[in-house]
Amino acid sequence: MTNTSGNPVIQTAGLTKIFRDFWGHQKVIAVDQLDLEVFPHEVFGLLGPNGSGKSTTIKMLLGLLFTSKGWAKVLGENPGDVKTNARIGYLPEESYLYPFLNARETLDFYGRLFGLTRHQRKQRTDSLLDMVGLGAVSRRPIGEFSKGMTRRIGLAQALINDPDLLILDEPTSGMDPIGTRQIKDLIRELGQRGKSVLLCSHLMADVEDVCDRICILYGGKVQSQGQVSELLKRSEITQINCNRLSKQAIEKIEGVIKQECPNSSIEVLNPQDRLEDYFLRTVEIAQAAAIATSGATMGAGASDFLTSGVTQTDDAGTVIEQLLGDTQKTADKKAAQLEATKRIEVEKVEKADLGRREVIDSLIKTTEPVGPLKSKKDDDRTSPAVPLEPVNPVPSPGAVDHSVIDGLLSNDPTKKKTNEKSSHNKDQDPSS
Repeated sequence: MTNTSGNPVIQTAGLTKIFRDFWGHQKVIAVDQLDLEVFPHEVFGLLGPNGSGKSTTIKMLLGLLFTSKGWAKVLGENPGDVKTNARIGYLPEESYLYPFLNARETLDFYGRLFGLTRHQRKQRTDSLLDMVGLGAVSRRPIGEFSKGMTRRIGLAQALINDPDLLILDEPTSGMDPIGTRQIKDLIRELGQRGKSVLLCSHLMADVEDVCDRICILYGGKVQSQGQVSELLKRSEITQINCNRLSKQAIEKIEGVIKQECPNSSIEVLNPQDRLEDYFLRTVEIAQAAAIATSGATMGAGASDFLTSGVTQTDDAGTVIEQLLGDTQKTADKKAAQLEATKRIEVEKVEKADLGRREVIDSLIKTTEPVGPLKSKKDDDRTSPAVPLEPVNPVPSPGAVDHSVIDGLLSNDPTKKKTNEKSSHNKDQDPSS
């Protein structure tokens, strides 16, 4: 079921497009009073014969054409908004790609347009090429691709920016049954992962398999719109499926039906597989036998990075729990970072203190008492066998330092006068 509780991803009211001639006269009404609503997580099919206004509607939603009347909103903004377009993936009906670039270079080019980093471009390119089954031919120029292979790489470029809204115009055109089934499975999975998809296609079987709701246009006007399951239901017919019955049981059932509905026609048939399913089983057997091929292969499922949004099975409680869990994880991470920063600061301080202590210890160990310098003659008179004592040894703890006492006594005024007189006599003595 479609989730219609959120705001519409696409909303139009009275949307009209009138093409005029050179003189301004009305030439054709391509879209006439179109009212649409596409909701989140929904795959919406826009159907109609050629010239019914499907492509014109898409171009107005992308801002490629101006509207004549009415209005449209895409992701809550006016069509053509730059930031809004960055959230849209678009696959046109004809893929206009550079033929001289190979598949890998093409995806890298579009990744640069969306401002992706080098690591993101490489990761998404590898993932998308495997997803669309072109990993083995990623180095071949696009000009050598078949139409189906070109559609595959076109779908990959529409997903390179991980869009919230995906607009696909004839996505399975020219594809083989393998690619068709793969694209349908991918579209269903993208809807389950929270993407919104607007699909235009002339292949009714494809639309029936993947779309939640459809809108059928004719002459630019809406002719029918609603849930696929409701629109296709045949309430006037009853169908019963069971295991194989015997002939006698079938005859009894036919008799009961005739009594209940005398004018009803009865048809007993054995169910048949769809040709698409039979074809895919045959190809899977060939691939399991490792038969070589130079074309596309069955790709992997949707890439892991295409996970934005919440699936429609998630309720409000689950979302709140997820948000609370993320908040708690963030708080725990910040606390751990703060604790690591404190530990680093403490280690720095301890290391600095240890360095200072080592410097002080080394200075204390290398410091030795130094006496007055002695001349070389004194060294010659001294026998090397006898250890030399310092001239002014450092007194041991508790010993009396006589040099201090002598200094104090030199300040005695009587002794000072005696010393001055002795010095005066020496100056007068010529023999001195």
